[in-house]
Amino acid sequence: MSDVIAALPQPRVPVRGTDQTFPVHRIYCVGRNFADHAREMGAAVPASPADRGTPVFFLKPADAIALQSEVPYPPGTQDLHHEVELVVALGRDAPAGVLDPADAMNLVYGYAVGLDLTRRDLQGNAKAKGLPWDTGKAFDHAAPISAIVPATDVGELGARRIRLSINDQVKQDGSLADLIWTVPDILHELSKLYALRAGDLIFMGTPAGVGPLQPGDRFHAAIEGIAEHSGTIVTGRTV
Repeated sequence: MSDVIAALPQPRVPVRGTDQTFPVHRIYCVGRNFADHAREMGAAVPASPADRGTPVFFLKPADAIALQSEVPYPPGTQDLHHEVELVVALGRDAPAGVLDPADAMNLVYGYAVGLDLTRRDLQGNAKAKGLPWDTGKAFDHAAPISAIVPATDVGELGARRIRLSINDQVKQDGSLADLIWTVPDILHELSKLYALRAGDLIFMGTPAGVGPLQPGDRFHAAIEGIAEHSGTIVTGRTV
């Protein structure tokens, strides 16, 4: 059998220090995974780990990744927001069934820093009407990302700082120790809903300080001792 149209190339992220790439299967995102960000968005904050409930998940298409330094301001919005995040890259398929948190880190290939770009006005309008808010999160170039760093080069995530600067001013600054749901927690919860595969990326949530981006703004995202990524928001479409 033959295709009726030419197949698009699979999105891929470079692996730092090598000539290898990481082919992307799916992009899962975690909402409200830092208490300070949940608070600034008007959401309830759990008083203890026992009160966490279940995490909030949404997806972006695999081809939303943006590797280039120039990221286009998306159409349909007047309120584009930045959200800096730890990105977890899976290098192995999860076994069938619900993943034991104790085994979850065996799936992790590496880490990156990324931005969950959000059309906040579209998201807010949809939320107010009780409608899905895919258009606020899933669009072209909605997931700028650094090269992936193998987990063997990183070691424990610990309390590393995660920061985002806009035009050389720090806008977001948090600690990975403040994640409400850790990486093993999130992989365990995702496995209840999806078959996790090698090639999946998980954007782990953002600390407080999210805010608007405008064409011409320069951003610099960094996770201490892991990865950095810089770029500029530009007017118009960029391939």
